[in-house]
Amino acid sequence: MSTVVENHTDATMNITVLYFASLADEANCHDEKVEVKQTTSLTELYEQLSQKHRFSRPQSELRVAVNDYFAKWTDEIHDGDSVVFITPVAGG
Repeated sequence: MSTVVENHTDATMNITVLYFASLADEANCHDEKVEVKQTTSLTELYEQLSQKHRFSRPQSELRVAVNDYFAKWTDEIHDGDSVVFITPVAGG
């Protein structure tokens, strides 16, 4: 009798990322679908996209939202989620 052990470390998820303001300018798009490992954190997602698009803002200057709600950088993301990286907004 054999036992099948699934390796979940290679599992992926599809995330929609929305860009606004300077991030949209630097990414040259307002949204994109990305496929990442299921274990990817929000911090890792931003790092990957920052390298891809050469974002000028560090993560420490941004807020993040998942599925239209502000999130913590330590919150988990799941397949099908929508993520927005939010730049500082000046008021007047």
